[in-house]
Amino acid sequence: MTAAEPGTTPAADAGGGARSGTHRRELTYAVLLCVAGAGLALWASTRTWAVELTTRPTPLPPVRDARTGAGLLPWLPALALVGLAGGGAVLATRGRARRLLGGLLCVLGAAVAAGGGYGLVAAFEGEVARQWPALCLLGGVLATAGGLLTALRGRHWPAMGARYERRPAGDAAPAARGEGDRVTGRHTTEAWDALDRGEDPTVS
Repeated sequence: MTAAEPGTTPAADAGGGARSGTHRRELTYAVLLCVAGAGLALWASTRTWAVELTTRPTPLPPVRDARTGAGLLPWLPALALVGLAGGGAVLATRGRARRLLGGLLCVLGAAVAAGGGYGLVAAFEGEVARQWPALCLLGGVLATAGGLLTALRGRHWPAMGARYERRPAGDAAPAARGEGDRVTGRHTTEAWDALDRGEDPTVS
């Protein structure tokens, strides 16, 4: 059983560990919401949202013109791609930069959701597939939720690789002790060699 560090109590240690675990879970949820939402919207934007039929003189059949979400709204997949990259960038940022990134992701997600909403209510000619705009709307909502969570809570979350950025002050002590042990061992060996030669190692 190990003793607690000076100035700390088991209750304080447990509370700090619980907060750290909560922050990591929030970070995980935010990244998953952003990445999953943006990825879903990107995929849905590549599906066929409407098929327009252009009639031709008899006996020629009508021409089918399939329009994807990206074809109808060219900016939609671009915003989804930016949101996808921003979701990964949440891991590498911290503090104010992370909160600003969260606000940007929130705006991007809202724009993607608006594109999906447009696909649901727009009056396209010909056959219309409303499930793909609905999925795009859902993806935008998920990405917006992830960005909002990042903007509100991101300042408390750890950054990727943070434990490697700063070396604790106590790490220098073992190295100094190891160096001192090597020096002491070398002097001891030299003293024994001097005794073997019949010399007095205490006489300089």
